[in-house]
Amino acid sequence: MIFVYKGINIFYTDEGQGNPVVLLHGFLENATMWNPFIPELSKNNRVICIDLLGHGKTECLGYIHTMELMAKAVEAVLNHLKIKYSTFIGHSMGGYVALAFAEKNPDALKGLCLMNSTALPDTEEKKQNRDRAIVAVKQNYKTFIRIAVNNLFRPKNRIAFADKIKEVVNEALKTPLQGIIAALEGMKIRKNRVHILQLSNFKKMIIISKKDPVLDYNILFNQAMNNNVNVVEFPDGHMSHIENESIFLTQIVYFIENL
Repeated sequence: MIFVYKGINIFYTDEGQGNPVVLLHGFLENATMWNPFIPELSKNNRVICIDLLGHGKTECLGYIHTMELMAKAVEAVLNHLKIKYSTFIGHSMGGYVALAFAEKNPDALKGLCLMNSTALPDTEEKKQNRDRAIVAVKQNYKTFIRIAVNNLFRPKNRIAFADKIKEVVNEALKTPLQGIIAALEGMKIRKNRVHILQLSNFKKMIIISKKDPVLDYNILFNQAMNNNVNVVEFPDGHMSHIENESIFLTQIVYFIENL
C-alpha cells in the first residue's frame, strides 16, 4: 500500500490482526526481507512492514535521511493506520530508526528488538568508512552493492547462501543512488541512544551474531548486559534472518508472545 507523506510515496504492507508488530529493514534492504516470516507472524499479530526513506518503493526525502527523519515517516504511517501501541523489530539501520522512534514516542512501544543493530553511534573510523562508501557507490553503483551485500555474511556462508545473496543483491539494486547516499549520511551522524535502553520501560531484546562482520560481538554484549536487555546469540553473520532463519523466527515469535 502507498501512503503519501510530505509529497512522497511511502510503501508499506499491513497483514493480520492482533497486537501490532512493526518490522523495519536495514540499509540496502526493503520490506520484502520480511516475506518469509509474515505468514507465521500474522497468525496472531497485525504485522506492518515499511519501506524506509529511499529504499524499496518509498521515495527519497532530501539528501540526508537522518534516523529521526526516517522515524517521523514511520510515525506518520502508524498514525495513518491509527496504531498507537506496537512492538518494533529493526534490522541494522532499522534498529537505529526504531531507537529514534522510541526516543520521541517512548510510551508507544510495547517491545523493541534490535536485530544485528546497536544503540551506539558511529565511531570516527566508521564515519570515515561511510564517506568511502559514498565515493565508491558514486563510482560504481553495482559493484558497491554486490560487495556491500556479500560483506554482511559470515565468510564461510557466502558460498552456502549464494542463491540467497543473489536475491538480496537484486533487491538492493532497486535502491536509488540518492537513497543509498542519504542513508549513509544519516547513519554517519546518528546519535548515541544507549539511554533509550537504560531508561525505557518496554521490553528489550538484542540479537547478536558471533561472526557479524559489521558489529563487534563484545561491544554489543556489554551494551546489553549493562542495560537490562535480553540477549539472543546466533553463530553466524549480520544477516540473521537468512543465515539463521528458523531459529530467528522462533526467537521473534517467543519475544512477541511474552511481552
